[in-house]
Amino acid sequence: IKRGTGELEGVRYEELSLEAYGPGGVALMIEILTDNRNRSLADLRYILSRNGGNLGERGCVSWMFEKKGLIVVDKNSADEDKILMIALEAGADDLKVEDDRFDIYTDPERFEDVRNSIEKAGIKLTLAEISMIPQTTVAVKGKEAQQVLHLLEALDEHDDIQNVYSNFDIPDEMLDAAA
Repeated sequence: IKRGTGELEGVRYEELSLEAYGPGGVALMIEILTDNRNRSLADLRYILSRNGGNLGERGCVSWMFEKKGLIVVDKNSADEDKILMIALEAGADDLKVEDDRFDIYTDPERFEDVRNSIEKAGIKLTLAEISMIPQTTVAVKGKEAQQVLHLLEALDEHDDIQNVYSNFDIPDEMLDAAA
């Protein structure tokens, strides 16, 4: 009882990395930081079951993700050639051009070097983090897409859940309508 009310000194936090499936076969990697493993697991099972998902066995989806550094730069910050040159010289693996941004991928060990090189060049970063990048994506539309978005929103609201990585691909117009 004392641990639950916060009266117990020396509370230990535990990191968990769990794997799950969402609606439409979407793979989920969920990172949790908790002081009560049993409560967090029960909460996660409840959230998943209420939103068309289920908890998976260890290793069932982790093979689909690769740990990478991800740096996002707005297209208006600099031209592609300049960013590509800076990123590659600093040790980046890849640069992908999206609609309104550049996504730069690095090994986690080289992440800080690449980030610092881009910032020293006076280029403003939109996002810079170590992330789990899916190797393949699953296209979801219609009702399944709405279910996936509801599931991600429910997971985001839970205090113990730190990060959720997924491999879904939802059309932009559905994402805009949900926002």
